Amino acid sequence: MDAHRKDIHNSDVPVLCRACEARHRGVCGALSTDQLISLSKQASRKHVASGTELIGDRQEAATYANIIAGVVKLTKMLADGRQQIVGLQFAPDFLGRPFRAASDISADAATDVNLCSFPKAVIDRMIKDSPGLERKLLEQTLKELDEARDWMLTLGRKTAAEKVASFLFLIATNIDPEASADSAQFDLPLTRSDIADFLGLTIETVSRQMTGLRKEGIILIGSGRHVEVPDLAKLAERASL
Repeated sequence: MDAHRKDIHNSDVPVLCRACEARHRGVCGALSTDQLISLSKQASRKHVASGTELIGDRQEAATYANIIAGVVKLTKMLADGRQQIVGLQFAPDFLGRPFRAASDISADAATDVNLCSFPKAVIDRMIKDSPGLERKLLEQTLKELDEARDWMLTLGRKTAAEKVASFLFLIATNIDPEASADSAQFDLPLTRSDIADFLGLTIETVSRQMTGLRKEGIILIGSGRHVEVPDLAKLAERASL
Protein backbone atom coordinates (compact mmCIF):
# COMPACT_ATOMS: atom_id res chain seq x y z
CA MET A 1 0.00 0.00 0.00
CA ASP A 2 1.52 3.37 -1.04
CA ALA A 3 1.70 6.49 1.13
CA HIS A 4 -1.33 8.06 -0.56
CA ARG A 5 -3.57 5.06 0.23
CA LYS A 6 -2.24 4.86 3.78
CA ASP A 7 -3.18 8.49 4.38
CA ILE A 8 -6.70 7.98 3.04
CA HIS A 9 -7.27 5.31 5.70
CA ASN A 10 -5.24 6.98 8.48
CA SER A 11 -7.71 8.20 11.10
CA ASP A 12 -5.11 10.58 12.55
CA VAL A 13 -4.94 12.66 9.36
CA PRO A 14 -7.80 15.23 9.12
CA VAL A 15 -10.64 14.21 6.79
CA LEU A 16 -10.09 17.39 4.78
CA CYS A 17 -6.51 16.32 4.00
CA ARG A 18 -6.68 12.56 3.45
CA ALA A 19 -7.33 12.46 -0.30
CA CYS A 20 -5.95 15.93 -1.12
CA GLU A 21 -3.27 16.16 -3.82
CA ALA A 22 -1.65 19.12 -2.02
CA ARG A 23 -1.22 16.83 0.98
CA HIS A 24 0.78 14.34 -1.06
CA ARG A 25 2.55 16.42 -3.73
CA GLY A 26 2.27 19.99 -2.45
CA VAL A 27 3.54 21.99 0.50
CA CYS A 28 1.29 20.26 3.03
CA GLY A 29 3.26 17.08 2.45
CA ALA A 30 5.98 18.64 4.62
CA LEU A 31 3.68 19.01 7.64
CA SER A 32 3.40 16.59 10.54
CA THR A 33 0.04 15.08 11.48
CA ASP A 34 -0.23 17.50 14.42
CA GLN A 35 0.45 20.46 12.12
CA LEU A 36 -2.12 19.21 9.61
CA ILE A 37 -4.70 18.92 12.38
CA SER A 38 -3.92 22.46 13.53
CA LEU A 39 -4.05 23.85 9.99
CA SER A 40 -7.23 21.99 9.00
CA LYS A 41 -9.12 23.64 11.87
CA GLN A 42 -8.56 27.02 10.20
CA ALA A 43 -8.64 25.91 6.55
CA SER A 44 -11.62 26.28 4.27
CA ARG A 45 -12.40 24.80 0.86
CA LYS A 46 -14.01 27.05 -1.72
CA HIS A 47 -14.99 26.96 -5.37
CA VAL A 48 -14.06 30.06 -7.39
CA ALA A 49 -15.58 30.88 -10.76
CA SER A 50 -13.44 31.50 -13.83
CA GLY A 51 -12.40 35.15 -14.15
CA THR A 52 -12.40 35.85 -10.41
CA GLU A 53 -9.48 37.86 -9.06
CA LEU A 54 -7.67 35.86 -6.36
CA ILE A 55 -4.80 38.22 -5.59
CA GLY A 56 -4.72 41.88 -6.62
CA ASP A 57 -1.58 43.66 -7.78
CA ARG A 58 0.10 45.32 -4.76
CA GLN A 59 -2.65 43.91 -2.56
CA GLU A 60 -1.74 42.79 0.94
CA ALA A 61 -3.23 39.32 1.27
CA ALA A 62 -4.52 37.85 4.53
CA THR A 63 -4.60 34.26 3.25
CA TYR A 64 -2.60 31.69 1.32
CA ALA A 65 -4.08 28.76 -0.56
CA ASN A 66 -3.34 25.42 -2.17
CA ILE A 67 -4.78 24.97 -5.65
CA ILE A 68 -6.81 21.75 -5.50
CA ALA A 69 -8.12 21.86 -9.07
CA GLY A 70 -8.13 24.29 -11.98
CA VAL A 71 -5.69 26.78 -13.47
CA VAL A 72 -4.62 30.17 -12.11
CA LYS A 73 -3.28 32.92 -14.38
CA LEU A 74 -0.50 35.20 -13.08
CA THR A 75 -0.36 38.67 -14.61
CA LYS A 76 2.00 41.62 -14.35
CA MET A 77 0.70 45.09 -15.17
CA LEU A 78 2.57 48.19 -16.31
CA ALA A 79 1.80 51.67 -15.05
CA ASP A 80 -0.04 52.57 -18.29
CA GLY A 81 -2.43 49.62 -17.98
CA ARG A 82 -0.74 47.19 -20.35
CA GLN A 83 -0.47 43.70 -18.96
CA GLN A 84 1.45 40.49 -19.59
CA ILE A 85 0.61 36.96 -18.51
CA VAL A 86 3.80 35.83 -16.79
CA GLY A 87 2.85 32.36 -15.60
CA LEU A 88 0.26 29.70 -14.91
CA GLN A 89 -0.29 27.68 -11.75
CA PHE A 90 -1.86 24.25 -11.48
CA ALA A 91 -2.82 21.83 -8.70
CA PRO A 92 -1.23 21.39 -6.20
CA ASP A 93 0.71 24.66 -6.43
CA PHE A 94 0.86 27.04 -3.48
CA LEU A 95 -0.85 30.38 -4.15
CA GLY A 96 0.66 33.31 -2.29
CA ARG A 97 3.91 35.16 -1.67
CA PRO A 98 5.60 34.28 1.64
CA PHE A 99 8.19 36.65 3.15
CA ARG A 100 6.55 39.70 1.56
CA ALA A 101 3.56 41.74 2.73
CA ALA A 102 2.09 42.35 -0.73
CA SER A 103 2.29 40.57 -4.06
CA ASP A 104 3.67 42.36 -7.13
CA ILE A 105 1.53 40.29 -9.52
CA SER A 106 -2.17 39.64 -9.83
CA ALA A 107 -3.65 36.14 -9.84
CA ASP A 108 -6.94 35.30 -11.51
CA ALA A 109 -8.87 32.07 -11.95
CA ALA A 110 -8.28 31.11 -15.60
CA THR A 111 -10.80 28.28 -15.15
CA ASP A 112 -13.14 27.36 -12.33
CA VAL A 113 -10.77 26.73 -9.43
CA ASN A 114 -11.02 24.79 -6.17
CA LEU A 115 -8.89 26.20 -3.37
CA CYS A 116 -7.99 25.23 0.16
CA SER A 117 -7.37 28.54 1.94
CA PHE A 118 -5.79 29.23 5.31
CA PRO A 119 -4.71 32.34 7.25
CA LYS A 120 -1.37 33.80 6.17
CA ALA A 121 -0.31 34.30 9.80
CA VAL A 122 -0.72 30.58 10.54
CA ILE A 123 1.49 29.49 7.63
CA ASP A 124 4.07 32.20 8.38
CA ARG A 125 4.32 30.83 11.91
CA MET A 126 4.57 27.23 10.67
CA ILE A 127 7.36 28.22 8.26
CA LYS A 128 9.40 29.40 11.24
CA ASP A 129 8.70 26.19 13.19
CA SER A 130 9.02 23.68 10.33
CA PRO A 131 12.23 23.49 8.25
CA GLY A 132 10.47 20.91 6.08
CA LEU A 133 7.74 23.37 5.10
CA GLU A 134 10.28 26.10 4.41
CA ARG A 135 12.23 23.66 2.21
CA LYS A 136 9.05 22.66 0.34
CA LEU A 137 8.24 26.28 -0.41
CA LEU A 138 11.82 26.84 -1.54
CA GLU A 139 11.54 23.82 -3.84
CA GLN A 140 8.40 25.26 -5.44
CA THR A 141 10.09 28.65 -5.85
CA LEU A 142 13.10 27.04 -7.57
CA LYS A 143 10.76 24.97 -9.77
CA GLU A 144 8.98 28.16 -10.84
CA LEU A 145 12.36 29.81 -11.52
CA ASP A 146 13.42 26.89 -13.73
CA GLU A 147 10.09 27.06 -15.58
CA ALA A 148 10.48 30.83 -16.05
CA ARG A 149 13.94 30.32 -17.57
CA ASP A 150 12.61 27.63 -19.89
CA TRP A 151 9.79 29.97 -20.92
CA MET A 152 12.30 32.76 -21.64
CA LEU A 153 13.95 30.37 -24.10
CA THR A 154 10.57 29.55 -25.64
CA LEU A 155 9.68 33.22 -26.11
CA GLY A 156 13.11 34.33 -27.24
CA ARG A 157 14.25 31.58 -29.58
CA LYS A 158 11.42 29.30 -30.68
CA THR A 159 9.34 29.65 -33.83
CA ALA A 160 5.62 30.44 -33.66
CA ALA A 161 4.79 26.77 -34.26
CA GLU A 162 7.15 25.67 -31.47
CA LYS A 163 5.72 28.27 -29.09
CA VAL A 164 2.14 27.07 -29.58
CA ALA A 165 3.22 23.42 -29.29
CA SER A 166 5.16 24.27 -26.09
CA PHE A 167 2.09 25.95 -24.62
CA LEU A 168 -0.12 22.96 -25.41
CA PHE A 169 2.45 20.58 -23.93
CA LEU A 170 2.58 22.71 -20.75
CA ILE A 171 -1.19 22.47 -20.37
CA ALA A 172 -1.39 18.79 -21.32
CA THR A 173 1.21 17.72 -18.75
CA ASN A 174 -0.02 19.88 -15.86
CA ILE A 175 -3.77 20.41 -16.01
CA ASP A 176 -4.70 16.90 -14.83
CA PRO A 177 -2.40 15.22 -12.27
CA GLU A 178 -4.11 11.87 -12.91
CA ALA A 179 -3.81 11.98 -16.72
CA SER A 180 -2.04 9.35 -18.80
CA ALA A 181 1.65 9.88 -19.45
CA ASP A 182 1.18 9.08 -23.16
CA SER A 183 -1.86 11.12 -24.20
CA ALA A 184 -4.08 13.91 -22.89
CA GLN A 185 -7.34 15.69 -23.40
CA PHE A 186 -8.36 18.98 -21.85
CA ASP A 187 -10.20 22.25 -22.30
CA LEU A 188 -7.88 25.16 -23.01
CA PRO A 189 -7.73 27.28 -19.83
CA LEU A 190 -7.00 30.49 -21.77
CA THR A 191 -8.79 32.28 -24.58
CA ARG A 192 -7.01 32.63 -27.92
CA SER A 193 -6.37 36.26 -26.98
CA ASP A 194 -4.72 35.24 -23.67
CA ILE A 195 -2.68 32.53 -25.40
CA ALA A 196 -1.43 35.14 -27.88
CA ASP A 197 -0.53 37.45 -24.98
CA PHE A 198 1.28 34.65 -23.14
CA LEU A 199 3.28 33.67 -26.23
CA GLY A 200 3.94 37.13 -27.67
CA LEU A 201 2.03 36.30 -30.87
CA THR A 202 -1.05 37.61 -32.62
CA ILE A 203 -4.40 35.84 -32.26
CA GLU A 204 -4.31 35.05 -35.98
CA THR A 205 -0.90 33.39 -35.65
CA VAL A 206 -2.06 31.28 -32.71
CA SER A 207 -5.13 30.13 -34.67
CA ARG A 208 -3.02 29.36 -37.75
CA GLN A 209 -0.52 27.29 -35.77
CA MET A 210 -3.31 25.39 -33.97
CA THR A 211 -4.81 24.58 -37.37
CA GLY A 212 -1.39 23.40 -38.59
CA LEU A 213 -0.98 21.06 -35.61
CA ARG A 214 -4.48 19.70 -36.25
CA LYS A 215 -3.72 19.04 -39.91
CA GLU A 216 -0.55 17.18 -38.90
CA GLY A 217 -2.63 14.99 -36.59
CA ILE A 218 -0.66 16.10 -33.53
CA ILE A 219 -3.79 17.51 -31.88
CA LEU A 220 -7.52 17.05 -32.32
CA ILE A 221 -9.71 20.10 -31.82
CA GLY A 222 -13.24 19.50 -30.55
CA SER A 223 -16.11 21.82 -29.79
CA GLY A 224 -15.47 24.89 -27.68
CA ARG A 225 -11.94 24.83 -26.28
CA HIS A 226 -11.57 21.05 -26.14
CA VAL A 227 -8.22 19.65 -27.33
CA GLU A 228 -6.98 16.07 -27.51
CA VAL A 229 -3.33 15.04 -27.81
CA PRO A 230 -3.14 11.39 -28.97
CA ASP A 231 0.64 11.20 -28.57
CA LEU A 232 2.41 13.55 -26.15
CA ALA A 233 5.82 12.49 -27.47
CA LYS A 234 4.95 13.87 -30.92
CA LEU A 235 3.76 17.14 -29.39
CA ALA A 236 7.00 17.39 -27.36
CA GLU A 237 9.02 16.81 -30.53
CA ARG A 238 7.05 19.54 -32.34
CA ALA A 239 7.79 21.87 -29.41
CA SER A 240 11.52 21.07 -29.65
CA LEU A 241 11.57 19.81 -26.06
